[in-house]
Amino acid sequence: MNEAASQETLEEERVADDREVSAAEGTCGNAARRPFWKNEDWLAVWLGLAVIVSVLAGWMPGAPAFRWSDSGELAASVLALGNLSNLARVALLVGGLGAAGVWLMGGRLRHFFPGLAVVYGLAILALVIAGNSSIHAWGMEYVIFALAIGLAVGHTVGTPAWLQEAVRTEFYIKTGLVILGAGIVFGEILQAGALGLAQAVLVVLVVWFFAFWLGRKLGVDDEFTTMLATAVSICGVSAAIAACGAIQGDQRKLSYVTSLVLIVAVPMMIAMPWLIQSAGIPEIVGGAWLGGTLDTSGSVVAAGSLISESAMKAGVVVKFSQNVLIGVAALLLSVWWTVRQGGALAGRTGAGVIWERFPKFVLGFVAASLVFSFVLDPAVAKQAKPALESFRNAWFALAFTCIGLETRFTSLVGMGGGRPALTFVGAQAFNVVWTLLIAYLIFGGMLVAVPRFM
Repeated sequence: MNEAASQETLEEERVADDREVSAAEGTCGNAARRPFWKNEDWLAVWLGLAVIVSVLAGWMPGAPAFRWSDSGELAASVLALGNLSNLARVALLVGGLGAAGVWLMGGRLRHFFPGLAVVYGLAILALVIAGNSSIHAWGMEYVIFALAIGLAVGHTVGTPAWLQEAVRTEFYIKTGLVILGAGIVFGEILQAGALGLAQAVLVVLVVWFFAFWLGRKLGVDDEFTTMLATAVSICGVSAAIAACGAIQGDQRKLSYVTSLVLIVAVPMMIAMPWLIQSAGIPEIVGGAWLGGTLDTSGSVVAAGSLISESAMKAGVVVKFSQNVLIGVAALLLSVWWTVRQGGALAGRTGAGVIWERFPKFVLGFVAASLVFSFVLDPAVAKQAKPALESFRNAWFALAFTCIGLETRFTSLVGMGGGRPALTFVGAQAFNVVWTLLIAYLIFGGMLVAVPRFM
């Protein structure tokens, strides 16, 4: 091949890659070929770290209160002046940093600010609804309400053009994931107990590979299967978000997986405590079983409380141990998916292509986790945790509201012809059996030693 032909081939490949980048709109992460100060992945890293630095430097609003049981408590707690002040401070930092990122990416701030005010208001409404004590007792999380509100608005009044500038799902998810890294503190897990960590590793590895195998058997695409397997094997919603970002997944598939997680968690939360007590399963074993199978931390606490305090604590230990594996899973999935996608580009399979396509925000996630685990004083990390959780929830609530605004309900319901749902339910059924076996093996024979970890 002569030099001119080679140059033409390279140019065609570059154009094809640029088209692929453009087609990546609507995914949880794309590797747009922009300068690093305009690249969405890198901006998510800088803004996420800016939130963390701001909190550590003293910008620590009290964690906004969303828990309420009746109208009186709603007015006295959630709508109290002090709480509204905390919400405003979170909004100022999120809005200011978000605007900086949008401006660097070439967005129009005159449209972004009014649009963000609307999206933020809808996101806060979702957090308030999820804060109701009755809803919280059922283990329902704010993400499902953010998605539902977004879908309701999108299917009624629609999403006007002036609002579109603030509908930036991937940007919000990536930034929230960097902040999430600060909450994955390895020391807390090790203090909670090596037994919980041992169960978490055995459950996550086996259940993930079974779920992935089952998804492929049922004809579900690998992107969908990866998100489903990560959600069912690790810790539900947070794991699904991390997996979606790591593999640059479709937002609509993330919405589907999130809905499945929360819908399946409710009947399990009710049935499993009853089964534990009816079958005479030891409380510690039962708690470990709950922690390894229920996909939301709230549902683990609620279900464990129906048995005993020791069961609840055992469940929390196992769930926290699984949570710490989010970072490891995100990093491994990122490398695997990047190598896989890079290999699909004929003639461009070197390290440069892998780096180009690697989701950079994962580096921010890992860096935050390492700093909070091994660099910061544990007391400082613990003090910063409530504020960081508030900012993280704000970014994620914005993201799921945006997913709802962008998604048509018919496409969400009909996605995959029911095969993804069957994959999730089948994998969860396997998870229930396998985790009970592991809980008996690890906790059942060590009931005397377990209280030392409680």
